Amino acid sequence: MKAPLFAIALIVAAPALATTDDPSHMMPTISAGHVIAWQDMDGGAAGRMTVWVWTPPGYGRVKGKRYPVLYMHDGQNLFDKDLTKFNQEWGIDEAIPRMVAQGDLRDWIVVGVQSPKSRYDTLFPTKLFQYLPADFQQRVKTLDSGDPKGPLAGDDYLRFLVRVVKPRVDRSFRTLPGRDDTAVMGSSMGGLMSFYAMAEYPEIFGQAACVSMHVALGSPTDKDTDHARVSVNAAEAFRKYLATSRIRPGINRLYIDHGTGTLDGTYGPYSEKLVAVLKARGWTGPSFSFRTFAGAEHNETAWAQRVDIPLAFLDRKDP
Repeated sequence: MKAPLFAIALIVAAPALATTDDPSHMMPTISAGHVIAWQDMDGGAAGRMTVWVWTPPGYGRVKGKRYPVLYMHDGQNLFDKDLTKFNQEWGIDEAIPRMVAQGDLRDWIVVGVQSPKSRYDTLFPTKLFQYLPADFQQRVKTLDSGDPKGPLAGDDYLRFLVRVVKPRVDRSFRTLPGRDDTAVMGSSMGGLMSFYAMAEYPEIFGQAACVSMHVALGSPTDKDTDHARVSVNAAEAFRKYLATSRIRPGINRLYIDHGTGTLDGTYGPYSEKLVAVLKARGWTGPSFSFRTFAGAEHNETAWAQRVDIPLAFLDRKDP
């Protein structure tokens, strides 16, 4: 499905909601494994969200076996297209068993957190904002509506993920709770939040996959914006923020990608400058992967088509 560039605000700021406009009380139909829902969990300032936990086929059958865990954003888009307004899904419940059968992946538990109501504000890296120039900050504040929005809630969302969701997952399931076996992945703003999650909590998330990462931070299609200049501003904000983070190449592992179609096609100048910042900080070799996919668009169908690649990267202990 092609997404016209004028739909940037809708794509970035709004989640792919359920066909009922609220997937909170819906259960996905899955192809393999088992899924449960923790409904209406309290994320504080980040809002109330349902969390879906998927366990792979055969989970619990081998005595003493424990499983790595992948945390993903926009959880309603992961398993069943009927929960999404765009009629597309990642197909995670199909990809992981397929890769396991091929010997390319361990069995992973997947935890999908529902899109927060104010998705752009909540998945924006809060601490990054202070390093943006004033005019860039204004673009962030007024994206979509043109009116200033409420406070950014990225830190609140991460506290919910780290202090509420992860402890409950580790109590309820046979997990491998350590950093090397805990990953985070998302797309677009979810990719940006995955980057931020590992940068803020590198002792918890050992690896992050940032698919179609929204490196532009604001809208990369604004006609009245000098994108050559603001891409430098964005990279500089990342550079200053990373100087405050305890994230380290080798100890942590980072995957970033984007396509060249639709919205993804606007990310190039921004990604190029961010990658230069990362390489200057030592992100090279097996700890870091940056990929561009020719023609790939900004939607779940495109992400499903290449999901094996980030999944394989995330599993540092794959067979």
